[in-house]
Amino acid sequence: MLGVIRILCLMLVSLLLDRARGSHNASQRTFEIDYKHDHFLKDGQPFRYISGSIHYFRIPRFYWKDRLLKMKMAGLNAIQIYVPWNFHEPQPGQYQFSEDHDVQHFIQLAHELSLLVVLRPGPYICAEWEMGGLPAWLLQNKSIVLRSSDPDYLAAVDKWLGVILPKMKPLLYQNGGPIITVQVENEYGSYFTCDYDYLRFLQKRFRYHLGNNVVLFTTDGAQKKMLQCGTLQGLYATVDFGPGVNITSAFLTQREYEPKGPLVNSEFYTGWLDHWGQPHSTVTTEAVVSSLHDILAHGANVNLYMFIGGTNFAYWNGANIPYQAQPTSYDYDAPLSEAGDLTKKYFAVRDVIQKFQKVPEGPIPPSTPKFAYGKVALKKLKTVEESLNILCPNGPVKSLYPLTFIQVKQYFGFVLYRTTLPQDCSNPTPLSSPLSGVHDRAYVSVDGVPQGILDRSNVITLNITGKAGATLDLLVENMGRVNYGHYINDYKGLISNLTLNSSILTDWMIFPLDTENAVRHLEGWPGNDSRCHGKACAHESSNYTLPAFYAGNFSIPSGIPDLPQDTFINFPGWTKGQVWINGFNLGRYWPAQGPQMTLFVPRHILVTSAPNTIIALELERAPCSDNYPELCTVEFVDKPVISAAVTYSHLLQDVYNQHAGLDHI
Repeated sequence: MLGVIRILCLMLVSLLLDRARGSHNASQRTFEIDYKHDHFLKDGQPFRYISGSIHYFRIPRFYWKDRLLKMKMAGLNAIQIYVPWNFHEPQPGQYQFSEDHDVQHFIQLAHELSLLVVLRPGPYICAEWEMGGLPAWLLQNKSIVLRSSDPDYLAAVDKWLGVILPKMKPLLYQNGGPIITVQVENEYGSYFTCDYDYLRFLQKRFRYHLGNNVVLFTTDGAQKKMLQCGTLQGLYATVDFGPGVNITSAFLTQREYEPKGPLVNSEFYTGWLDHWGQPHSTVTTEAVVSSLHDILAHGANVNLYMFIGGTNFAYWNGANIPYQAQPTSYDYDAPLSEAGDLTKKYFAVRDVIQKFQKVPEGPIPPSTPKFAYGKVALKKLKTVEESLNILCPNGPVKSLYPLTFIQVKQYFGFVLYRTTLPQDCSNPTPLSSPLSGVHDRAYVSVDGVPQGILDRSNVITLNITGKAGATLDLLVENMGRVNYGHYINDYKGLISNLTLNSSILTDWMIFPLDTENAVRHLEGWPGNDSRCHGKACAHESSNYTLPAFYAGNFSIPSGIPDLPQDTFINFPGWTKGQVWINGFNLGRYWPAQGPQMTLFVPRHILVTSAPNTIIALELERAPCSDNYPELCTVEFVDKPVISAAVTYSHLLQDVYNQHAGLDHI
């Protein structure tokens, strides 16, 4: 018995010694700024990071490790990540940190691959992401001043930081994790408030939650006016700029605010963002590698924004002012494509990095295989109007005047506004939004007959016809909240009154639509009667069809090894809408506008054990009619189509200067 006790005692002593040794090793880990020699010190040794931006919230968890490994094999020794507040707290006090939201797991994966992490937890992130990462529910307080020392805003921020930062603290480098630096706010010098009390508040809360040893920094465009409002003593000031910018001049601007310490470009742009209706943006590989070489030759630290862009699944895309929404693809012309494929730019960047530091040996993970599953026929199920009992089971909210999405607690997607025509409109009569109050796009019908579209930016008046007492429906789409600049408090829905022949319309029934729940219960939907009846036939030749759901299914071919594989879905003849596969919201399609024609379909959402269900909500005009249902097909292809490229060359500097100025392009 004494022998057993002695053995147990020895095991306990050994365990305690191991723990003490581990604690000692963690305490020996340091990451700090050496102001005397103008560089970072990692564990007391000079260190320079070459990192790349990757957004875990734009990449399925299924592919996190694949993308991180490709980044490591390119020669990067770090990654840079944003944390979008709204992705983790979609409703006040309701937090999501599992599955695709598991940011801690993502950081641990990077750590396992020996990648360091530059953390940018906001609270505002921009990132061409819905409302710049701020939760839409903040707008329930109409007078709130975002990104300022407004007490209501600070209270919400304080609560959020009290959730996210304690999760990050064990992952700091000095605590044994990979996080070497942490950004406070994001490009704050580009925002109108210029509120130093706000920055001081954030600094105190970051220090409270993370301690005094972590390097806190800010990022702003390499212009004095940006750095003037974006920097604060105690937060290390870094700059961002892209190819074509005078590198010496840009770093001299940083030196005006940080005379000593490492040179840092926190966002070196490898590409650029897109907007619907504009050509796909590209930046030449030659421009990227030339500037990257010069930055590294300066001895600077650099982060490549983006190294992989990913996808704005569901409703997560942002927008810019004048109002232009960003598409579902966030390919960004980055070294890794939206689907994680290796590009010419990837290998060129790797070759440059190799000139300055050792890159890992061994095989680079290949691009993932793609498979063209072919055409799939979709059948019309129901119009939105016919589906209101499924989409809005609790019934409408009644109001004398229109209410915004926020007022009916609908933050994303669609709301249907219904009233009756107070007068006879046998002759075309103007339906108007005099204050441009349709945010962002309304699909208008009268008694089930499509009338046209009202649009936030372009169409504020539409002539309609109908009899007095007829039902007027406007299905309003939130196309993504503004993510940059003065107007990020972007309310959605009918945010001001509509007039009919100059008279204000009243007595509204407002239906918040739960599309996500509805598509998950599709099996309960009865099919559409495809026979043509009365007025339904009468408007088939018009420019629009009623917003409606279409569904179809396809099976993964048997007998072919390694299926399912990634694919891309194309929409020949379709106009604009939203698409789901097996209940997963892939995002928006809008081939009528472009530049994006196909949507990325990651293989993990496909199944082999049963047919895969596709649901499309077509908003404007389907390619088929009740008389010709066979025309409604989508096609799965093995190559993406994100349109012909526009290459910025000598205009690059102007483009990036504009980014550092008042608004994104």
